[in-house]
Amino acid sequence: MKNYSRRKFIKKSGLSAAASFGMTSLVSGSCDNNLIPPPQGRYMGDFAAPKLDVIRVAFIGVGYRGSGHLKYFGGIPGTEVVAVSDLYEDNVNKAVSRLEEYSNSDKVKKISKYWGGENKWELMLEETKPDVVFISTNWNNHAPMAIKSMEKGAHVFVEVPIANTLEDMWKIIDTSEKTQKHCMMLENVNYFRAEMMFLNMIRQNFIGDLQHAEAAYIHDLRFQMNEENRGTGSWRTHHYAKSKGNLYPTHGLGPVAQYMNLARTEDTFKSIVSYSSPSMGRELYANKNFPKDHKWNKLSFENGDLNTSIIKTHLGRTILIQWDETSPRPYSRINLIQGTNGILTGHDIHNNLYKSNNPVKVAIDGGLKGASDSSHKWVSGSDLNETIKKYEHPFWKRLNKKAKDSDHGGSDGIMLLRIVECLQKGIPLDQNVYEGCFWSSVTPLSAKSIKEDGSPQIFPDFTRGNWKTTKPLDIIS
Repeated sequence: MKNYSRRKFIKKSGLSAAASFGMTSLVSGSCDNNLIPPPQGRYMGDFAAPKLDVIRVAFIGVGYRGSGHLKYFGGIPGTEVVAVSDLYEDNVNKAVSRLEEYSNSDKVKKISKYWGGENKWELMLEETKPDVVFISTNWNNHAPMAIKSMEKGAHVFVEVPIANTLEDMWKIIDTSEKTQKHCMMLENVNYFRAEMMFLNMIRQNFIGDLQHAEAAYIHDLRFQMNEENRGTGSWRTHHYAKSKGNLYPTHGLGPVAQYMNLARTEDTFKSIVSYSSPSMGRELYANKNFPKDHKWNKLSFENGDLNTSIIKTHLGRTILIQWDETSPRPYSRINLIQGTNGILTGHDIHNNLYKSNNPVKVAIDGGLKGASDSSHKWVSGSDLNETIKKYEHPFWKRLNKKAKDSDHGGSDGIMLLRIVECLQKGIPLDQNVYEGCFWSSVTPLSAKSIKEDGSPQIFPDFTRGNWKTTKPLDIIS
């Protein structure tokens, strides 16, 4: 918000000191989200680790996501896969065999393999001592595996969400600060073409000062319930039954949080209110597709099918965030950002900005030159060609072809190439540990708001006030 002072914005948005105190008082009696434990080490917001010329990496969990990371990361120059761990021997062997297509076969033969027990990954850490660990397991294991890996001397890259509870998020932060090891949540959507282009446009003040954003993860995943004993559905179905709130907020929230520079210099997360619709879809699906005595029909599905939350930031800006993995509707991340001079919305499918359920669209005050004459008309399709040519993110352009064989149309590869670049150059990562915790904390905070009939919940300040001096995310070339 280059042209709008923090003091002026807070005054106009009604968040005066008195109002802010009133909001804190409203929730402090019913929750302890705003209690900040003392730091256990040095702040990691702009942390740059010592350079790693050769990155020795291990993988915990090599199902769908983990095997994709292994296949691509292991073929990047300057990396060496030293170990792979999974519950299932066939997962390990299949993932390692896929790597042979992209990496030196002699190196692949030296990879240590671990399987068959819940704690084999700990033995792997002890015996192979990797520099970096990738974690792609069920959500409950993310926090303990990340913490133990950092304690054993490794930087950690963990699939979303970074953790399920505020307590575990604080433990991850404390361990990262104490060990001086990175712990980055692998929010790959931040590396999608549309999201990276929007970030570039916003940094160049294309839509003015930011006021509001909308984000979502709407994805009908009922079919995963057919994974009864192995695979994502075998454990995720239990979360749909027993958990509450927005269970998967980061795909939509991560990009808009970076647009707004949340937890970095300008602004940060303040409070959230949340409501969920009735829980109906999963029970109906189970009744229709499984025998009456099946385990899914014995579950009581308690979480609402659609969750809607509103986040208010320190400066009074708002974010509407939604989650629905149950309803029969087309996929969408929404991805909308509103500024004083216009609005950007839409996302891509495999890096095609025009072909998705929510294609990229732009509306600018006074119109977009050569395409519209007012903000009352969306500009999309080929009318955006010149705008895309001008604002395409330079980093995406540099690495798109190189990463095209990776998952999600190349965006996963761009993320992994960037991680390697940061580690080898000894520069800060694009996502720090605090951002992973802020974005993931929507889950427990939304659950608590729902339990308290929509009462506002204060975000913990995971940075302990240091967000005010944390540098904004740069537009790298």
